Amino acid sequence: MPPLRDLSLAEPSSRLLVLTGPSGVGKGTILQALLARYPQVWLSISATTRPPRPGERHGRNYFFLDRQSFMDQVAQGKFLEWAEFAGHAYGTPAGPIQSRLHAGQTVVLEIEVEGARQVRRRLPTAVQVFLRPPSMATLEERIRARGSDSEDSIAKRIARAREELARGEEFDHVVLNGDLSQAIADVEAILHPMLRPASSREQGPN
Repeated sequence: MPPLRDLSLAEPSSRLLVLTGPSGVGKGTILQALLARYPQVWLSISATTRPPRPGERHGRNYFFLDRQSFMDQVAQGKFLEWAEFAGHAYGTPAGPIQSRLHAGQTVVLEIEVEGARQVRRRLPTAVQVFLRPPSMATLEERIRARGSDSEDSIAKRIARAREELARGEEFDHVVLNGDLSQAIADVEAILHPMLRPASSREQGPN
């Protein structure tokens, strides 16, 4: 991946929270609860080449792109990270994150494990949280309950999840999502100190 152009996020990236974990582990559910409590937190919207699921909208859930458009943006260095997952590409647009962080806002990314590893290498001061399920059986039940994946896609997601769970200890924090209320509280405890008022340096000149 080419270097990011003029991103310069090193200092403000301590306000960047990355929530990652296997597909179906509950990342979106936990973030929805936290964003309802902390509307000042900005959730980055990812781009993807996968088709929308029922109820999903372009620009609200994801930026849905065809593969050529996606790869053009990769070549232009417009993604903070990108990765292939279950036959589709996913990426995080860098520009909006840069703007929000330099404005002193706390930013949250909800991304897959490979993407989170890329962010850690490029922005080491970002705070990373790995969400894990109580068991593989529970994770498979959650994936199947969505009812939006083919058997082939489910098999790929489960195989990928086994690999990703072995990498959990690479991240700053590991949170068990066995009891949803407790998992929300655990992630909230990590997020809350990042909501401090912006310093004069981060705010910029008046």
